[in-house]
Amino acid sequence: MSTRRIAIFGATGSIGVNTLDVIEQLGGRDTFELTALTGNANIEALARKAIDHGAAMAVTADETRYKALKDALSGSGVTPAAGTSGLCEAARMDNDMVMAAIVGTAGLKPTLEAASAGADIALANKECLVSAGPLFIKAIAEGGGTMIPVDSEHSAIFQVFEENQRRALERVIITASGGPFRTKSLEEMRHVDAATARAHPNWSMGLKISIDSASMFNKALEMIEAMHLFGLSPEQVEVIVHPQSIIHSMVGYADGSVLAQLGAPDMRTAIGYALAYPGRPVLSVERLDFAKLARLDFEAPDETRFPALRLARVAMDRGGLQGAVLNGAKEVALEAFIAGRCGFLEMAEITETVMDGLSHLRDATNIDDVFAADQEARRRATALVKG
Repeated sequence: MSTRRIAIFGATGSIGVNTLDVIEQLGGRDTFELTALTGNANIEALARKAIDHGAAMAVTADETRYKALKDALSGSGVTPAAGTSGLCEAARMDNDMVMAAIVGTAGLKPTLEAASAGADIALANKECLVSAGPLFIKAIAEGGGTMIPVDSEHSAIFQVFEENQRRALERVIITASGGPFRTKSLEEMRHVDAATARAHPNWSMGLKISIDSASMFNKALEMIEAMHLFGLSPEQVEVIVHPQSIIHSMVGYADGSVLAQLGAPDMRTAIGYALAYPGRPVLSVERLDFAKLARLDFEAPDETRFPALRLARVAMDRGGLQGAVLNGAKEVALEAFIAGRCGFLEMAEITETVMDGLSHLRDATNIDDVFAADQEARRRATALVKG
């Protein structure tokens, strides 16, 4: 590969850390020029990574931490910046690619800026397409870049999605591990706490994404994301529970063929594919030993115990800003569950009530419409939690 200019948004999180690892595996500074690294509160880690990897700029999303970042970078030659303006400045740099791994709606504006500027987007932020799918698809098309998914499920679909066979496409099948409560009864799930919900059986993830996995809200977001990313109808998006997490997702065609992407549960595979696209890099990751796998299991998802999947279908069918509403309400309910202020199953109940109350919201004409819907959803969800 020739040298590529890349910015990593969310460099101190798990995706960002793994991206830096993959970059080193692929040749480091001989292969990639780091234009910017961004983070939030972990200033020490952000500054250290920016210096160690030779980034031109380091940005903290928290404006109040600008001085701390500036002091940490003193004498290094790395330019400090802060806040949304700093993130957007990094997005508008002469980037060949942006790794979009800022968590939540905070990643929307800078990622949209990067897409509009023509950079390829390695997308690890679900909210971009869930909350503002049409805006991002339009920005990518007008900017001339490519959107390459980094979530393992969407990367799997992307890898086996034959664009020249789109007319023969029947469905995409997103796999789900089932999380820690796959075999729990509805009654048992009513009484689980956050510590129990965060214990994912296959993946090592942060608190919020682990709980999203346990409730299958992460899979709900992935359904909406897949619809926008691959230009599908809601009926073409399916979910299957696959406890081993070896098959990351599948694509079914009109001739009965189903193409699947398999691999060990390691995010570096999807990250490496995005960074090297359209080629495939050499990566130091675990290889599958099929003789040791023994079996691969599949189960139909239970939408009674995991109502988030049903809510995703409601959001896809309604369209408009329902994705943004679902995500905003879910975020408030998730925080309430972590704080012990609502039950595990109540997260879906709160989200559904807010979605029903805001079902009239139409398509966004700009990113401000998305933020307005998100804020109203959060306001209503907060009122329900307090009530």
